[in-house]
Amino acid sequence: MTTTTDSEAPHRLTGPQVAEELGTDTERGLRSAEAAARLERYGPNTLPPARRRGPVARFMMQFNSPLIYVLLVSALITALLGEHVDAAVILGVVLVNAVVGFVQESRAEAALAALAALTETVTTVVRDGGAMRLPSRELVRGDLVLLEAGDRAPADLRLLRTSELKMDESALTGESAAVTKDPAAVGDVVLGDRSSMAYSGTFATYGQGAGIVTATGADTEIGLVHRLVGQATSVRTPLTRKIARFSKLVTIAILGLAAVTFAVGTLRGEPAAEMLTAAVALAVGAIPEGLPAVVTVTLAFGVARMVRRNAIVRHLPAVETLGGTTVICTDKTGTLTENQMTVTAVAAGGRLYEVTGAGYAPHGDVLLDGAPVRAGEHPVLMECLLAGAACNDARLTEGDQGWTLVGDPTEGALVAAAAKAAAGPVPPRTDTMPFSSERQYMATLHENGTVYVKGSVERILAACDDRLSADGRREPLDADAVTELAHAYGCRALRVLAFARGEVDADRLTELPRLTFLGLQAMHDPPREEAARAVRACQDAGIQVKMITGDHAATARAIGEKVGLRGGVMTGAELAACPAADLPDAVERTAVFARVSPEQKLRLVQALQSRAHIIAMTGDGVNDAPALKQADIGVAMGRAGTEVAKESADMVLTDDDFASIEAAVEEGRGVFDNLVKFIVWALPANIGLGLVLMAAVLGGGELPIEPVQVLWLNMTAILILGLPFAVEPRDADIMRRPPRDPALPLLTRRLNARILLVSAILLAGAFGLFHWEQSHGASLAEARTVVVNVFALTLLAYLFNCLSLHRPMLWGGIRRNPWIGAGAAGLIAVQAVYTYTPTMNNVFGSAPLDGGAWGRAAVVALLAYALVELAKAVTRHADEARRHANGPRSPGGDAGRPVR
Repeated sequence: MTTTTDSEAPHRLTGPQVAEELGTDTERGLRSAEAAARLERYGPNTLPPARRRGPVARFMMQFNSPLIYVLLVSALITALLGEHVDAAVILGVVLVNAVVGFVQESRAEAALAALAALTETVTTVVRDGGAMRLPSRELVRGDLVLLEAGDRAPADLRLLRTSELKMDESALTGESAAVTKDPAAVGDVVLGDRSSMAYSGTFATYGQGAGIVTATGADTEIGLVHRLVGQATSVRTPLTRKIARFSKLVTIAILGLAAVTFAVGTLRGEPAAEMLTAAVALAVGAIPEGLPAVVTVTLAFGVARMVRRNAIVRHLPAVETLGGTTVICTDKTGTLTENQMTVTAVAAGGRLYEVTGAGYAPHGDVLLDGAPVRAGEHPVLMECLLAGAACNDARLTEGDQGWTLVGDPTEGALVAAAAKAAAGPVPPRTDTMPFSSERQYMATLHENGTVYVKGSVERILAACDDRLSADGRREPLDADAVTELAHAYGCRALRVLAFARGEVDADRLTELPRLTFLGLQAMHDPPREEAARAVRACQDAGIQVKMITGDHAATARAIGEKVGLRGGVMTGAELAACPAADLPDAVERTAVFARVSPEQKLRLVQALQSRAHIIAMTGDGVNDAPALKQADIGVAMGRAGTEVAKESADMVLTDDDFASIEAAVEEGRGVFDNLVKFIVWALPANIGLGLVLMAAVLGGGELPIEPVQVLWLNMTAILILGLPFAVEPRDADIMRRPPRDPALPLLTRRLNARILLVSAILLAGAFGLFHWEQSHGASLAEARTVVVNVFALTLLAYLFNCLSLHRPMLWGGIRRNPWIGAGAAGLIAVQAVYTYTPTMNNVFGSAPLDGGAWGRAAVVALLAYALVELAKAVTRHADEARRHANGPRSPGGDAGRPVR
């Protein structure tokens, strides 16, 4: 079997030439024995399966963090030292974090799997001279395949014969309108213009055809995209990058402090085993063990809220990534638009009508000068709409998922328009002249002798002698005026069809009679009603929105303007000619990209990323998959999206609505704000614990707190009080801020100063009270219990500081988030159990305290609250003075500014 070379691409050869190359009979197809041999030799017609991590690998990935590594080493050391309770508690902390992350990721994978199609495609194939139905996976190169309306092309086909065949190639090329196919060879043209080919994954919407399989599986055009997906680099999200950098710095600092503690202690003559215990206590105390759990839970709550807002998140950090997005690259068809052709204008009887409603649902009105028309008062309008419904092979059906189309999208739009105006029943049809590219029209003959015709404006006008006036009388036809009006519609990216009628006294339709012109119907794939609002909301939030589509430039420009995208149009040809060095500037300036190939989509995303943008790429087609994977977050459409797109994405929208992207951005910003609040609140406890232990070692005294007590604090106080941050409501101005600067660290200098302030208060209060209690007759266990409660109560007071990082929010925080009050009550309860129950005294080395000890611990907590609020007031006053000096500021404030 000979393989065609690139210079002999199938679309450039004639059908018989391709059949000869592939050893196929154009009427009888392959012999079954030859097909079986080829299947054995070349494998099934399937794409390589997506590689997925198994449950064990997913679970093990939950431990992939420097902080977790330190905890595991600490558990090993404590076990070797005989501190089995400490080791067990440390391992318990690690396992809880791992289980939470594993369960959430598994749920997301299961939800996504539920979207996958479970049925196998079956294809009509001619072998040994007879047609048979076979699973598409059994097709081989050279097979003769038959296509009918509704069939999906099972492989790349070189068409041999067509009968009015139209293919929906939007999933591959982005072109929203069905493409008419013709078996004639074409030259060196782009994919969307290869009319002699039917590509794998595209759908026949009208007519019939037969073609030879020229490529299967990974060798198809879809296979090419699949390979591009594999070559695209998966980009770590901003949150994972910041958390990883933060964790690395914390780990290095902790290990350094632990090493210094061990070295100083041993040099002073302390037993090595005791110093190793102290070093482990410092490491365990300084590590924010609760951080992974609270980060995971906060993201999981964000995921749960996104499910309610029609999104399934495959990876937890994807929610936050959308919050940091600076550019959204969106496709047009099905995302900004309905992916349903809709008649929006009708010209009949010298009047211009507007048609409302979108899609194939017959809901809407026909308006004249803004007022709904009455059918009986506009006979020519009704006749024009009736002609569209009569000269038509499409049908609309209503089901559980709404109105669906069977047939050509253009004809579906005509049926819906006629139904909106109640244009009347279609007379029974007796004969049809199908549309062809040569005729450029379709005609139908009906029982009453009426011939209805629809087609191109030029062809219909040439066949008309006159037209109907507004009152239904015949009058002269001004063909130039009609042509000018059709051109005006075309400039608005509307597809225009002309309609006419005639009369014959025959049972068959062999040729057209002279016709009377009825009017024009103009249609397009309309923007979603909420798309413009969502685009505007993103722009108000400082996010650039760029539309990338396979459609023609005029159509892309018109849709872009309707949804609020302005900034010029760049075509794929211009993109290909743009030097690599100039591309980032060109992409930055441009809002709409038309006739773009999959490779160019990938190049666009990479160009934007070179400018340090955080890219969210939305899409539903196979052609979107490489860019979906390359982007910081890929967002695929769940309804119209292909499986390749869903597999490449981080998030899948179940409603295919761009407005859900805006909702995701809002959700993501709230998630990031809550995480920053939690980290600012939790870190002082860890730093303070490390400082207290280091001060004890350097001072040569007893440890004020043991490792197991440190873990008690981290897994009770930090989790009980930290988890309410996960459900903190979003601020009202969250979508009026500019995006965070991706270069900014997780914490600003001002927040770092606040963390150090509270850490210093904890060091002074805990270390000071530890020695004060011992000097006044308290036992070591009692003094250590005071230290634990100083940390717990101070964290409780500091929690109210962190509900807002800029202004006071004491009772207001409890009112808007009842979990704050529940967390406070829960902490007091568990600390009482820790302090007074014998079991906890035995396990954790605690001891009962009197009221005075509690009071002294409470004084430290109240002092911390007052000092932090004072620091907030000072910085707030300084900010207001600077704003007053610099004049009014934009509503967004500082990029990267944490939540107020």
